[in-house]
Order: sequence, then C-alpha cells, then structure tokens
Amino acid sequence: MSSAHGLLALIDAHYESLYRYAYRLSGTPADAEDLTQETFGKALAHLSQLREPERAKAWLFRILRNLYLHKVRDSQRHKEIPLESLGDLPQRPPDDPLPEIDPGKLQQALNDLDETFRTPLILFYFEEFSYRDIAEQMDVPIGTVMSRLARGKAYLRHRLFPSHERDHPRLPEAKAVSGSPQVTDGVP
Repeated sequence: MSSAHGLLALIDAHYESLYRYAYRLSGTPADAEDLTQETFGKALAHLSQLREPERAKAWLFRILRNLYLHKVRDSQRHKEIPLESLGDLPQRPPDDPLPEIDPGKLQQALNDLDETFRTPLILFYFEEFSYRDIAEQMDVPIGTVMSRLARGKAYLRHRLFPSHERDHPRLPEAKAVSGSPQVTDGVP
C-alpha cells in the first residue's frame, strides 16, 4: 500500500472527527480547516511511524493537538482563566432538568478556557475518548485527566449558567453531546 493510499484511508476514516476536534479547540471554521489539513500533511510525512493502525485516530488527534499548541504558543491569542478562583461549586440535584445549552455560547466558553482544561473536555464529551486515551494524548496521569474534567465542567457551569449560582446543571453525558454528527451553524 502506498503512502498516498494509506493517507486517503485515514482521511476517509477520520476527517470529520478531526475537524470537529480542531473546531472545538480553535473556535473558528477557518482555523479548524487549516489545522485538519496540516494534520494530514504531517501524517503523510510521518506515516511510517504509525506502527499500530488501530491507534490511527489517537495518533492523528495527538498530531492535531501538538499543531494547535504550537500555533497558540506562537500567537498567544488565547487568554488563560484561572479555575482556582471558582472554588468548589455546588452540584445540582440529579433529578433537575438540564437547561438548553446555546452552541455558540458553549464554543465561546471553551475558547476562553485554558487549553489544559479545554482539551480533556473536548476529547471526552465530544469525541468520546476514554480517560486512558486522554491521559496518553496529554501525557498526564488518569487522575489528572479526571481532575481537569471536573474543573473544566465547573468553569463551564459557572460561565454558561451564571444565574443558577445555587444549582449549576451538569453537562450531558458524552453520548448525548457527541451523538451522530449534526451541522449547526456550519459546525458538525
């Protein structure tokens, strides 16, 4: 199998999920397209390094994340928001209904969140990666992934539902958020 043929198979299998991930990280369709294209370009150049084809998705996501981090470091366009200032936020009772989440407000809140908290949220809730896979992607212990997910969700609750100071809603479970791709405002 040629490198070009192998890359075409990777593109067919993973383009949509890589684009969604890139969009959630970058916040704009143009940046997401650029990141996705650069990821496949880098993958082609290093296709011989893919030893386990069944791990291709994780490999591509890692390439994309590294490209994104490099761009962020170069441009310094994302501000950091210290989550320590939030303290411990109360949890809502499990039988309370969840209010609707505006996709645009969610994306803006994700954009404002520091990458160390944004990435695990995106990988877990939107791309359905396991804690282990996220830990490997980010090169951190599983406990750190779990902690970052909890802190990131607390920030999003605080940001998206400021009038519910007493009863902050939880984010829906991963499958409810990332079911079959749906296009909303040009974002799958």
